[in-house]
Amino acid sequence: MAILRGACMFGQSGGPSSVINSSAAGVFIEALEQECITQVYGAAHGIRGILNEEFFDISQEETKELMLLKNTPSSALGSVRYKLEDYKIDDTDYKRLLEVFKKYDVRYFFYNGGNDSMDTCNKISKFMAGSGYECNVIGVPKTIDNDLFGTDHTPGFASAAKYVATTTMEVKLDAGVYDSAMVTVLEIMGRNAGWLTAATKLACYKGLGPELIYLPESDFCLDKFVEDVKEVMTNNGGKCLIAVSEGIRNADGKYIAELFADSLAKDSFGHSQLGGVGQSLANLCRDKFGCKTRAIEFSLMQRCGAHLASTVDVEEAFIAGRESVKVACAGGTDKMVVFERSYDENGDYVCNYNAIPLDLAANTEKTVPKEWIINDGTHISDEFIQYALPLIQGDNKAPLEDGLPRFAKLKKVFVEKR
Repeated sequence: MAILRGACMFGQSGGPSSVINSSAAGVFIEALEQECITQVYGAAHGIRGILNEEFFDISQEETKELMLLKNTPSSALGSVRYKLEDYKIDDTDYKRLLEVFKKYDVRYFFYNGGNDSMDTCNKISKFMAGSGYECNVIGVPKTIDNDLFGTDHTPGFASAAKYVATTTMEVKLDAGVYDSAMVTVLEIMGRNAGWLTAATKLACYKGLGPELIYLPESDFCLDKFVEDVKEVMTNNGGKCLIAVSEGIRNADGKYIAELFADSLAKDSFGHSQLGGVGQSLANLCRDKFGCKTRAIEFSLMQRCGAHLASTVDVEEAFIAGRESVKVACAGGTDKMVVFERSYDENGDYVCNYNAIPLDLAANTEKTVPKEWIINDGTHISDEFIQYALPLIQGDNKAPLEDGLPRFAKLKKVFVEKR
């Protein structure tokens, strides 16, 4: 296949993370160095920015600021949750994307996101190929949920897991200072996959973890939950620390959050907008046991806590961006870069990089192995520690100015519309 020559377009989509911009930095730095790439564009708010013909000229940015993206949380270009219809049903958006790509000679497209974003990337790749327009399309993985199929782990997960584990340890120390009964419920992100909630097991590894951990991979029963808590309180001086995924559901498949609410709002992809299950369970414990309760929803902090980012995560996210460009410039398309785990002769963790077809990654969720969920669905085995511990190593955060982090400050110069 002949090497394509033309501009590249990069977009960010879905929920941000503390290292999504590290991948952006990797894409930008590598793309600016490639002779076959003539212009480097960054879409404002993902697909929507391309449809609206609103994107930035990355060549106008200072290299220093691009490198500072490695330690800048959230989505520097702006994110979006925009669902593309199947082009066989409605190809309106696709025709517009093709129009914009042709107008600006975009021959490389990189989309940074999770499951839904890989689906978007896959659809665009198939449409461009079917239209006869040569454009190499690569998915750059991202999700703190760690649920992308085909990769050992995802950029963003390790730092979020480190935040979850660290904060759990801190809460554990605080929640146990009084001589009275107290139940504390930690609500952690995770719709269908409980990888982040499982990260509280790392706090257990240091002796400061929850007594009960509930993941969406196991059916959740309210009556059993009350009995589980009662048993822990009886054997633990009236104290109980609980970690729950926001997406826990009962045997009928209904989210527990729905049992305490009239209805749950939906996002543009049709996903229920979860939240509040921690408070509901804390209220249930208060009513059942008459003790003090607290609900702590980690919410946005778990995905934007760049002050607890792991070096492994930051560097792997950066390399994932660079590798995506290398794969595309070598002629690869309709693929997603993935991480493959191995160990060197000393038994130390090593990350290798590969690329798999987008078809495999799009809309396929990787869940926590059932065999790792133990104690009748109330805890996690040590296999998770062995899996996650190598990923959270190192301390990698933004430089400080006046004691506060110095995040990237992009000029965001819009490309003049043609």
